[in-house]
Amino acid sequence: MQTFRDRVVVITGAASGIGRALARAFATEGSRLALADVDAAGLAETAKLAGAKECLTEIVDVSDRTAVERFADQVRSRFGVAHVVINNAGVALSQTLAETRYEDFQWIMGINFWGVVHGTQAFLPLLRAADEAVVVNVSSVFGLIAFPTQGAYNASKFAVRGFTEALRHECEGTSIRAICVHPGGIRTSILKNARFYSDAFGHNDHARSMAEFEQIARTTPERAAEKIVVGIRKRKLRILIGPDAYVIDLMQRLLPARYMKVVAAVLSRAVGRFSAAPQPAARG
Repeated sequence: MQTFRDRVVVITGAASGIGRALARAFATEGSRLALADVDAAGLAETAKLAGAKECLTEIVDVSDRTAVERFADQVRSRFGVAHVVINNAGVALSQTLAETRYEDFQWIMGINFWGVVHGTQAFLPLLRAADEAVVVNVSSVFGLIAFPTQGAYNASKFAVRGFTEALRHECEGTSIRAICVHPGGIRTSILKNARFYSDAFGHNDHARSMAEFEQIARTTPERAAEKIVVGIRKRKLRILIGPDAYVIDLMQRLLPARYMKVVAAVLSRAVGRFSAAPQPAARG
């Protein structure tokens, strides 16, 4: 897909982070947008910042199949077709598997995995109506490797990867391509909004974990969006985002059963540097 001008681009999780950056990037390309999120205020702000020539916004809980299908119907009524569908909405959960509640499993799978399934299935008829179309499903580097206290998140993102790769094979020879995106550490609010119970070191200090994440996450949402847009244009089937994503991908190829030792060593050093650094004074 060499041009996005006048193409209809559907983005879930568009109220902030990568979703917002994607909306702004595609608006700059001259695309017509269909944006969805549960955050009404954030979604309205995204639409305003994007300034697309035509923009449909809808409050949609992607874990709700009926709501996603209704959104697809609204896109059909407004545009008649979809050229790019980006299933980007996602949430995070930090807890050991032994202590994770079933309600938390259902919550994260409902959004991260079923949200992708709902978005793909609901929009496939509109994608088939296009001369050329792409479905982009956002997984994670945690869809490439597993990590302690991220088991539920890992399960959801590995599932996205498997689903998307199977779809890719099934779409071979058609006008639709399926792309799986694996971002590394991106400076978004996903950890801030996570269900946080414990990190890999047994700590339950959410604020500390967010500060550590800020030290590690080096890629901006804007850079992530740029990589996705370029990847679609270059007809890539898998997109890694951030230097850490390339390192993790290589590591799991070379050490498929023992990569955790390397990850643990690197993370311990990074957290150690954070602990040794002067901390800002508390404000009261």
